[in-house]
Formats: sequence, structure tokens, C-alpha cells
Amino acid sequence: MTDVDKLVIAILGGTGDQGRGLAHQFAKAGQQVIIGSRSAERAQAAAGELGMGIRGMANGEAARNADVVIAAIPWEGHKELLTGLAGDLEGKIVVDCVNPLGFGDRGPYALDVAEGSAAEQAAALLSGSRVVAAFHHVSARLLLDPEIASFDLDVLVLGDDRAATDLVQALAARIPGMRGVYAGRLRNARQVEALTANLIAINRRYKVHAGLRITDI
Repeated sequence: MTDVDKLVIAILGGTGDQGRGLAHQFAKAGQQVIIGSRSAERAQAAAGELGMGIRGMANGEAARNADVVIAAIPWEGHKELLTGLAGDLEGKIVVDCVNPLGFGDRGPYALDVAEGSAAEQAAALLSGSRVVAAFHHVSARLLLDPEIASFDLDVLVLGDDRAATDLVQALAARIPGMRGVYAGRLRNARQVEALTANLIAINRRYKVHAGLRITDI
């Protein structure tokens, strides 16, 4: 697998639960991690709470100082934020883990996205970046739980740049128990994002934090 141990990872939206959880796990694995936020002060506060050498910066500065950038931002602000950071993300591998979901009386459901998926929207907005879709089905609560030493989980990785997907697979494998599994081109990201609604429904019914395992590989 690709050697990734010296790569610097920036997590945009790193003050939210998913972002903080990924920051926590990658820092535990020995990666250099930067938390990004619209507010540098909020990012620094979140980084200070997590410790482990994690740094906090405004989103643009975090992107410029990283090799790989993970977008763990709310769907509602996805387009606006990435549009504003296109220059800072030029030439970077951008990992989009955003799930466009709605919530109603009958539970969670996938939202329609004009480009097909959040990841495809990111690719359209960031023509100078190498966009990969991954980390959609990882429970933020488990990522932040200090008692969990290993995860029973496969991470589906999608993209059109094979070197970039290989690298993201290797990054996923840095977290104990996780495995990055190539799951197709970026045009297939829509069903991966939508599947999160099914996992949330499973979690609610069975009071668990369900993930995915791919058999026979």
C-alpha cells in the first residue's frame, strides 16, 4: 500500500463530531492532523480539547498546509465552502465524506443532488483537485469513544484517480481494524452516500452503531 505515514491531513469541519472523531483517530495513528473551521479560534479550541499535537486553523490555512484534505462539513454549507476554498485546494487530494440527507417523520432519507452526489458536486467545483469519496459510514460516536481500540469496519473508497484512491485506502488502514475498499468510480458515490440513511435507520431500530464489512476480499 502507499506510504502515507508522513502526510499531513486537514479536516474541514473538524469542530463537528465527525471531523473531531476522524482527527482523533488519525492523530492516534500517528498522522499530523489539522482541524479546520470558519473560525480559527474555534478550530484551535477543538484541537486543544483533543490534544495529541493536533493543530487548529481557519479552513483556508488548514487546506494550504495539508497534503490531504477531508471535507466533513454539513451538506447545507458544502457548495459555498468548497467554492470559496477552490484556490486553497488546488492540487490537493480532497476526500469528501458528506452525506446529503433529510430527516422527517418517517426517518432519514437521501436528498437529490443536481450533480448526482456530494462528491460529484465537489469534483465539479474543484476542477484543480483530485476528489475521492470515502468515510461516509463511520460512526462519529465510535470515533470519539476513548474505550474503542479497533473498528470492525470497511471504508468504501470511490474516485476516478486510481493513485488517489489507493492513497485514501492506505489512510483508512491507518486506523486499527479499518480497511479501505475500492468501490468504483466517483459516479457511483450517490448510492454510497444514500446508504447512510439506511444505516441510521438500522442504528435507531437496533440501538447500535452499524458499519459495513465487504466479504470475500
